[in-house]
Amino acid sequence: MNIIKSKLKEFKLSGIYHSIEDRLKYAKDNSLSYYDFLEIILDDESNSRRDNSYKKRYYRAKLPAHKTIKDFDFSFQPSIDKKLVNDFLTCQFIREKRNIVFIGNPGTGKTHLSISIGISALMKNFKILFSSVSDMLRTLHSAKADNSYIKKLDFFLAPDLLILDELGFKKIPNYSADDFFEIISRRYENGSIIITTNKSFDIWSDIFDDNILASAIKDRIV
Repeated sequence: MNIIKSKLKEFKLSGIYHSIEDRLKYAKDNSLSYYDFLEIILDDESNSRRDNSYKKRYYRAKLPAHKTIKDFDFSFQPSIDKKLVNDFLTCQFIREKRNIVFIGNPGTGKTHLSISIGISALMKNFKILFSSVSDMLRTLHSAKADNSYIKKLDFFLAPDLLILDELGFKKIPNYSADDFFEIISRRYENGSIIITTNKSFDIWSDIFDDNILASAIKDRIV
């Protein structure tokens, strides 16, 4: 058995490695055929890899909390279209590389909904990343000082879904507005974005000093 487990470890078959002894006993007790035994241990390996993939993607997603749609109180926000949210949870918008914008006052559940959709996307094997707008822009601005800007830019461009929280809580200075436009324009038709904001589209010019830039960003998002 030690030799077999050593080989499994060498071949990086951790799912089978951890279950092999129990599976051998089960196979013996139930007189399993070689085919059935092989199918079971391959399922163990597949399930293990799927679980590990989810855990890695969940860790890299940087979600601030674990909030599922089951925890969301739709009765508290009757104006929200539950059917539309359920459609978002299918993640078809990610496959179509479309965007979602949640607009509302603080405390209306925008962040909760975006996290719930993010978790649904993770369960469907998509890669996601959550960041507040201010944290993302601070990261990109700091990266210019140590020549890591391209690397950090790719960090925000790589996920299938980028969730940007709290757009409009702070006015975006000119030197960061260009970075925000860079992210939006590069993800345009290449990757999906969810944005939460307390500002309606018609007053996005209050967020950016440049009205033309604000218009360009809005056009690419919608």
